[in-house]
Amino acid sequence: MSSDANARTLYDFRDYLRVEKGSAKLTISAYSSDLSHFAEFLDKRRVAFTTVRREEVREYIQELFSNSLDGRSVGRKLSAIRHLYRHLLLDGKIDKDPTLNIDLPKQWKVLPKALTRDEVGAMLAERPLQKESARAQAMGLRDRAMLELLYAGGVRVSEVADARLEDLKLEMGYIMVRGKGDKERMVPLGSPAQQMLQQYLQRGREVIAGKKGSPLLFIGSTGRRLTRQRVWQLVGKASLASGRHASPHMLRHSCATHMVENGADLRTVQTILGHSDISTTQIYTHVALDRLKSVYSKHHPRAKAKAI
Repeated sequence: MSSDANARTLYDFRDYLRVEKGSAKLTISAYSSDLSHFAEFLDKRRVAFTTVRREEVREYIQELFSNSLDGRSVGRKLSAIRHLYRHLLLDGKIDKDPTLNIDLPKQWKVLPKALTRDEVGAMLAERPLQKESARAQAMGLRDRAMLELLYAGGVRVSEVADARLEDLKLEMGYIMVRGKGDKERMVPLGSPAQQMLQQYLQRGREVIAGKKGSPLLFIGSTGRRLTRQRVWQLVGKASLASGRHASPHMLRHSCATHMVENGADLRTVQTILGHSDISTTQIYTHVALDRLKSVYSKHHPRAKAKAI
């Protein structure tokens, strides 16, 4: 019975979102997906949406965390459940909201996954290309230059895909990127990134482009813009050398983490990453505190003094 009742409740809620709220298809689809997952959890326990208790919502959240779901995803699912019960309460289908006093996961404390320096080194290590065709070698140079840029500047996937030749100022050691909201910022590049980009421009890009002109810095085999999905694929393939699957986001977070570990202040990291608000950069605070304690323990004369 609970399965049919839950299906009907979901149908009515989607109708409510579409008609009463005028929600976009994407929002309705996202809510439906999250609530369907919650419905499966309840169906196994033969519980209907309208009879759920706070304990069952807590058990569901605990199960999500047990399955290694990150805080942001758990928060999104809980938000969908809250919206459902707000609707059911206003519609008179329930007397109490079971999501009351259940805190959202503290997303700002969820530190993005970062690679170790050795893992990044393995990804960026040069590989022999002499047995491959000139075109394959050119593609290899492009991919390595892209990886260096992702890590050196902590840039986003879209910023790499949209980077233009005119934005790269190798002689000055930086590249201009366009981030969220079309905001422009200058991103400094280290020597390895500069050298790799130089090699790509000298020996790779023209081979890939052929007679097709393009203002873009990185181009695909057809001479067109690389898609976000393609960049993710290329990073995933390169990460096999590190023994750990990585994404462009992980290289961005690795850049920030390693900078903070080496003593960079959060304002500098904020500027490089292009965060509009320092609160976004503060997820790296714990890295800075760990380094602070380490330096204190090493250098303060009484840090290791025995208590009398």
